[in-house]
Amino acid sequence: MTDYIPLRDDEPLRGEGLRLAPQQDPLREAKLPPPGAPDIDIARAITPSPITEVAARLGIEPEHLLPYGHDKAKLPHDFTDALVGRPQGKLVLVTAITPTPAGEGKTTTSVGLGDGLNRIGHKTAICLREPSLGPCFGMKGGAAGGGRAQVIPMEDINLHFTGDFHAITSAHNLLSALLDNHLHWDNELEIDPRHVTWKRAMDMGDRALRHLTIGLSGSGQGMPREEGFDITAASEIMAILCLSADLTDLQRRLGEIIVARRRDGSPVRARDLKADGAMAVLLKQALAPNLVQTLEHNPAFIHGGPFANIAHGCNSLMATKTALSLADIVVTEAGFGADLGAEKFFNIKCRQTGLKPDAVVMVVTIRALKMHGGVQQDKLTQPDPDAVYRGAENLCRHVNNMRSFGVPLMVAVNHFDQDSDEEHRVLRDVCEHLGVDMAVSSHWRDGSAGSQALAEKVVAMFNQAPAELSLSYADDDRLEDKVRAVATQLYGALDISLEAKARRQLDDFEALGYGHLPVCIAKTQYSFGADPSLTGLATGHVLPIREAELAAGAGFVVVICGNVMRMPGLPRRPASNAMRLDLRGQTEGLAW
Repeated sequence: MTDYIPLRDDEPLRGEGLRLAPQQDPLREAKLPPPGAPDIDIARAITPSPITEVAARLGIEPEHLLPYGHDKAKLPHDFTDALVGRPQGKLVLVTAITPTPAGEGKTTTSVGLGDGLNRIGHKTAICLREPSLGPCFGMKGGAAGGGRAQVIPMEDINLHFTGDFHAITSAHNLLSALLDNHLHWDNELEIDPRHVTWKRAMDMGDRALRHLTIGLSGSGQGMPREEGFDITAASEIMAILCLSADLTDLQRRLGEIIVARRRDGSPVRARDLKADGAMAVLLKQALAPNLVQTLEHNPAFIHGGPFANIAHGCNSLMATKTALSLADIVVTEAGFGADLGAEKFFNIKCRQTGLKPDAVVMVVTIRALKMHGGVQQDKLTQPDPDAVYRGAENLCRHVNNMRSFGVPLMVAVNHFDQDSDEEHRVLRDVCEHLGVDMAVSSHWRDGSAGSQALAEKVVAMFNQAPAELSLSYADDDRLEDKVRAVATQLYGALDISLEAKARRQLDDFEALGYGHLPVCIAKTQYSFGADPSLTGLATGHVLPIREAELAAGAGFVVVICGNVMRMPGLPRRPASNAMRLDLRGQTEGLAW
């Protein structure tokens, strides 16, 4: 194994004071379908508790809810504003090894861990992102957990939910419309149409919209220029909503969005177009956190949905801080592997907001390790301890990367029935070699009963006093050096390679006074590099930087690597092909 880093000596206990009365298993008496049944059937077998009862578990009175039906609600801004200054609970960040087609089950583990912590008597809430329609109808499917570790109402969460994505898309495209309207009517700001950087957005994967020409068919149809679409999850407005502390901060950030350059090269911001106020009006309700529940009727905040491969990959600050003010423990996740979501959680979200996780849980599956060890997907059911050992190189780097941030860490094995005892023994030996604790969790099959051991080990980590949070680079480092620090320290790259366009852009952003911002690296989620075929450890590569974009309102610089796209396409056989309504009007084929 590589890069062994021993654990620090345990430090004095910080005290407990979190324990409540253990709850009964709400799934014990439920007539659930057998393990292996479709997730949607399991979700339908549970009758959701009224959202007022779920809220009451966090001490929220009914008058402080904005109900969306009986099973979901938003928390209004006057309520969340009143929580400022309250003591904060413990924060647990769930991340994972590099994704594979075999799946790691990070969201499922987050839900299962939250249920397990509630089971052993700790008032716990989970904070997750909202799914995007692009992956839902494309390749990945939905994102609401799975098996007996789900959030419900599953169909609503995966589809229109409370309208947050629609509001973000509308606010984004309002700014686009106002920009083109300004170009049409005299262009008083002297915007250079060749240097418009603000694209349009929609919450769907559609490769045909990546590059367009608009304004054709005559002068009355607008000014002709090049245009394109990003998926809503990659919109700067999505990032702004997820990083805003309150409505005032939201409107300020919206005004800072840079949409174009004047003919003299100076930036044009959304506030110059007088767009920030109307955009904030559209987003007022969307900024309010959404409250739902798990299958075991525990509280879950589902709010915001930036992707981690092309955006910063974390749920909203509003939801996270609200949950920390109401619960003793909050479980949140960061998207894709730890090189993407968790890195951005620390270097962007923690840097901007002052959050600091008390523990990190690294999710791994035996199946995924075998794929990293060279096993083909159709052979994963066959025991192969040697492949587990080979693939564990990927886990080793992720563990050492997370240790560099100074937060206590453990490994959670998302159990599959095909796992062998020998494969688990190999993984346990690897974890002992790394000096990290490990727990096998069967939450997918058994709900909170299967995640209890994991929950107990997470609580034990709170007794480890973490070092001061250590980030990957300093604010005053050059943007190029910030990218290099992440690439070399976390990705294992030899160096970075800047195309001429990207170098000009980074130099320009620094000249405008934005060199202090963190970087949000957009790259493939399937490897440590820009090449998705570099499975396992991925060494000896150079990270190619194609271009960069300034997200001044969100407060970071997006650095685009290789051929990663901010508007996905649909696969040859989209997941939508299997979806339909049955004779009772119920959805079939919505899966993940």
